[in-house]
Amino acid sequence: MNRSEPPRVLITGAAGFLGSHLCDRFWRDGYYVIGMDNLITGDLNNIAHLFKEERFEFYHHDVSKFVFVPGPLDYILHFASPASPADYLRMPIQTLKVSSLGTHNLLGLAKVKQARILVASTSEVYGDPLEHPQKESYWGHVNAVGPRGVYDEAKRFMESLTMAYHKVHGLQTRIARIFNTYGPRMRLNDGRVLPNFIRQALNGQPLTVYGDGSQTRSFCYVDDMVEGIVRLLHSEYPYPVNLGNPEEISILDFAREIQSIMGREVPIVFEPLPVDDPRQRRPDISLARQLLGWEPQVSRREGLRRTLDYYLKQYSCKK
Repeated sequence: MNRSEPPRVLITGAAGFLGSHLCDRFWRDGYYVIGMDNLITGDLNNIAHLFKEERFEFYHHDVSKFVFVPGPLDYILHFASPASPADYLRMPIQTLKVSSLGTHNLLGLAKVKQARILVASTSEVYGDPLEHPQKESYWGHVNAVGPRGVYDEAKRFMESLTMAYHKVHGLQTRIARIFNTYGPRMRLNDGRVLPNFIRQALNGQPLTVYGDGSQTRSFCYVDDMVEGIVRLLHSEYPYPVNLGNPEEISILDFAREIQSIMGREVPIVFEPLPVDDPRQRRPDISLARQLLGWEPQVSRREGLRRTLDYYLKQYSCKK
């Protein structure tokens, strides 16, 4: 890159939870940020503060259709996709298309622009894992025709297509396998466990735990995740890298932690476990530590406090 202008980055899914935080980070770092989102799950309020800035522009567009961006591009971050079970079960075909057709369009754009591209994969490629914790070398245990297959297999195809472009065209590619991430701007109605618990607690409703609550997750605060993504983008490693917090907790203990932080005696109710719900999820981040010098810095309790503070402010403003 020999231009005098700031580096230009295209971020798809820019109005979503993680995409909007990435827009903020790259804008703060001096990049010219081009956001793109079709707004089926994104919210323009997440990036409204950037619209007045000179180094930001936004395209309302579905990346499953041909993608055109005028001018040079140095980087592409592909984060467009429904990400919660409630969303991808409601929109299975759109979910499959954004990670197949959308990824194909963006890889083609990266090839034309000679840009480096990072795609957002997921821990869901491991399915209901038989290996624990999960390393990048694990091939996964996925039910292709189960209800979660529309998301799991879409992301697995995304990885395969990305690697094909890297090997055939020499494209500079990066693949982030993202584990459960949380923080401000998550939609409280998106169906994932943390926003569910917060929404229920704020409304004085019981916290819903599925199954007996013994299934585990590992939650990473959004600021830590963004830092890992930035470091991976600027690394020289084209293969998948796990990004997540290896501190594992059962869903039942997580509900009790929410009770403690909220300072409220909110009851817990139990519902049947959804089909193909993973029993355990914990990243092995040895590779990220070695390659990127990265590991999460924000404790779960501190991250939850920041997240709850954000929603309490939002909640009080609406009263």
